[in-house]
Formats: sequence, structure tokens, C-alpha cells
Amino acid sequence: MKLKWIASIGVIATVFAAGVAVGQQGAASRREPQFENSEVMVWKSIVMPKQPLALHRHEHGRALISLNGGTLNVVDGNGKVMDVYKLEAGKAMWLDADKAGTQHADVNPGTQPVEVIVVQLKNDKPKM
Repeated sequence: MKLKWIASIGVIATVFAAGVAVGQQGAASRREPQFENSEVMVWKSIVMPKQPLALHRHEHGRALISLNGGTLNVVDGNGKVMDVYKLEAGKAMWLDADKAGTQHADVNPGTQPVEVIVVQLKNDKPKM
């Protein structure tokens, strides 16, 4: 009886792990809104391996807090790497507003999803 119970737990754990792996493969990179008021907009970005976020730009400065570490390549519309962020879990970094007329995409060259929280200001003044 005890051996059947242990074997059942092993099967359940294996099925669960396989389901998580399949779910990650099918999931798309995305932004998940978290909070917004008159001062800030906060979202969670989940960047799946080899699935860039769509081209976009940031009109305002922002803090980026890494939840799990990893690498993000910031690429232009032609796929040229403009910057590389080596993220450490639990650490934050500051990013200024994007230069006028530019767009970028975030690419995860790794094998695991990269998750970050972004806190973007709404009322900062762009640098001249």
C-alpha cells in the first residue's frame, strides 16, 4: 500500500513538471499590468526565451526590478543589439526615457523566462 502511494506521488510530480514545461513553451512574452495612478505605471514583463516583446518605446524614466535574473538584449527594429542587461534576482536598475524617434524590443537569449517588474514614472521631465 505504501509503495503504491509513493509511486502515485512520483507520477503526479512527473506529470506536473511536464505540464509546466509544456506551458512555458506555449506561453508568449507579455506585460501584465500591476498598478497605475497619476504618478506611476507598474507592470510585470515576462520575456520568454527567443520570444521578444513587441517593438515599443518608453517616454519616461523607469526602475526595473529583476524577479529571477537572466539576460535581456535590447534590440532595434532590425534586430541589432543596442544594449545588454545582465539581471540579478532582487536587484533594481534605472533606465532613462528612450531617445526621441527610437523603438526597441526586449529579447531573452536564455532558456528560462525572464521576469521583471517595471515602475515607470509619468511626470518626469525628459532630459534635454
